[in-house]
Amino acid sequence: MERPLTGVARHVTRRPGPRPLSDEALSRLLADQRFGTLATVKRSGHPHLSTMGYVWDADARVLRFSTTADRVKVAHLRRDPHAALHVQGDDVRSFAVAEGEAELSDVTTVPGDAVGRELLGIASRFGPPEDEAAFLRQLADERRLLIRLQVTRLYGTALDIGGPDESGNG
Repeated sequence: MERPLTGVARHVTRRPGPRPLSDEALSRLLADQRFGTLATVKRSGHPHLSTMGYVWDADARVLRFSTTADRVKVAHLRRDPHAALHVQGDDVRSFAVAEGEAELSDVTTVPGDAVGRELLGIASRFGPPEDEAAFLRQLADERRLLIRLQVTRLYGTALDIGGPDESGNG
């Protein structure tokens, strides 16, 4: 015999379920946020998760990340380029996931080279460096490179819960 729902569960189940977000809304969510969780594939097949700052190029459908050559995620992507980025909206009720294949740039080795300049573009989204030349030297010293995730699938939902009492108590 099924027990009747009580308390919060009774109210939550009466509300509509999550609604899929349009491609435009998903792209806007990616553009509005700056951090997400990048998932790469471990040798075991399990996901490896990293919180990453990123830049979204909606026209090219590319996510760009800065990392160092010695990171585990780089080794994972060299072996298997499949990756996904999960980005939460302004609250826990919405999210976007961008899936695709990642390309790794060369390591920036000369301050101001093409990779360094592209990395500078990513960093500028988080605030311009005080000393650009010193910053470009630091990128080369740290052996930084770019992860470019070419997005082939974009999906996500929003859960519309509103009203004066969002706790589910009525």
